[in-house]
Amino acid sequence: MSTPDFDDLSTWQFELPSELIASRPAPNRDGARLLVVDRKTQQITHSTIRELPQWLQASDLLVFNNTRVLPARLFGVRTRTGGRWEGLYLETTVTGHWHLLCETRGRLVAGETVDLLPAGDMQFGVNYAQRSTTICDSSLRLKIIERTAQGSWLMEPESPASPLEVLERFGTLPLPPYMGRRVADDEDQIRYQTAFASEPGAVAAPTAGLHFTPELLQTCAERGVQSAELTLHVGIGTFRPIAVRRLSEHRMHEEWCRLPQLTCDRIHDAKSKHGRIVAVGTTSIRTLESSAGIHGLPLKAWEGRTDLFIRPGYSFQVVDGLLTNFHLPGSTLIVLVAAFAGYDLIMEAYRQAIRERYRFYSYGDAMLIV
Repeated sequence: MSTPDFDDLSTWQFELPSELIASRPAPNRDGARLLVVDRKTQQITHSTIRELPQWLQASDLLVFNNTRVLPARLFGVRTRTGGRWEGLYLETTVTGHWHLLCETRGRLVAGETVDLLPAGDMQFGVNYAQRSTTICDSSLRLKIIERTAQGSWLMEPESPASPLEVLERFGTLPLPPYMGRRVADDEDQIRYQTAFASEPGAVAAPTAGLHFTPELLQTCAERGVQSAELTLHVGIGTFRPIAVRRLSEHRMHEEWCRLPQLTCDRIHDAKSKHGRIVAVGTTSIRTLESSAGIHGLPLKAWEGRTDLFIRPGYSFQVVDGLLTNFHLPGSTLIVLVAAFAGYDLIMEAYRQAIRERYRFYSYGDAMLIV
C-alpha cells in the first residue's frame, strides 16, 4: 500500500453527510459523545464527555483556551444608498483603524459611510431604505477608509468610540457560515461561549472547550487532574478552507496568543510527575507548540502572533494528548489532528464517527487522543 501524499489536498477529503454537521448544540453542555483514540494501542473506543475523567490520570494537566468570542457581527445601512450592509469586526490595527470583512449589494467606495443598527434591530428586507432614514439616536457611523489587498476593509468611527463598547452595543455573536447564516439567538449567546471564557478577542469559539461545565471540571480535579489556561484569539481563518492544491503553498492565518508563566509552571510540574499535557482544542496545541518553537524548552511566558501550520512530520515538543471536535474535510484542523495521531488512525476514527452518526464541528461531539 502506497504512502499518501500528505501535501496533496485531495488526501484530506472524505465524504461527510451534511446532516452530521451540528447547527445547534446538544441539550446539555456536557452531553456530547466522545471518541477515544489511543495512539499506542491503536484502539478506538466510544464514550461520552461525562466519562472524560476516567480517561485521564492523576497528574495529567488540561490546558484550556480562555478566549471570549466578541459580538463581532455587525449590521447597518449604507448612508449613500440606503442598502443593507453586514460586517465582521476582525481587529483594530496599529493605526487605530477597524479591520472588517464587509458584505453588501453593489460596491463599497472609500469615503462613504455606514450607519450601524442597534443589536436586535435586524428587520432586513422590509422597507430597508426607509429604515435607513430613521436611524435611532444611538446609532454609530463608520467611515470607509480603503480596501486591503486581502479584500477586507479598513474603517473608522466618525466619533471616538471603543471597539469593545460598540460591539457590545451593536454586535451579535458571529456563528460559523455552515449554520445557515442565521443570527445568533439567546441559546447561542450562552452555548457558543465556554464556561471559562474571560479574555475577549475571538471571532469564533474554541469549540473543544464548549463541552466543559463546572461540575465536569470538579470531577476531573477530584481525580487529581490539574488545569491551566492560555489565550489564543481565534480568527476568521478558522472558517476558511484550504484554497490551494498543495498544502505547502497554503498561507496559514495569523492569530494572537498569550502563554502565562503560571501555565508554564504547571506544565513543568505535571511533566516532573510524569503527567500528560492534554491540550483542550487545536488552538491550545498551536499556542503551546508555537511558544516551544520560538523559545525552546522549558516553556517561558510569551505573547505574540502565530501562523504555525502543523502538518504530518511535525515534531511535537509539549503536548501528549488532545481533546478536539470533529473537523471538516480539507481543513487545516484535520491535518493537525492527523499530524498528532497518525493519518491512518485518524481516518479510521473518522470513518467510525461517520458510521456511528457522531456530530461534527463547532456544536458537535468530541475526540480524545491519548
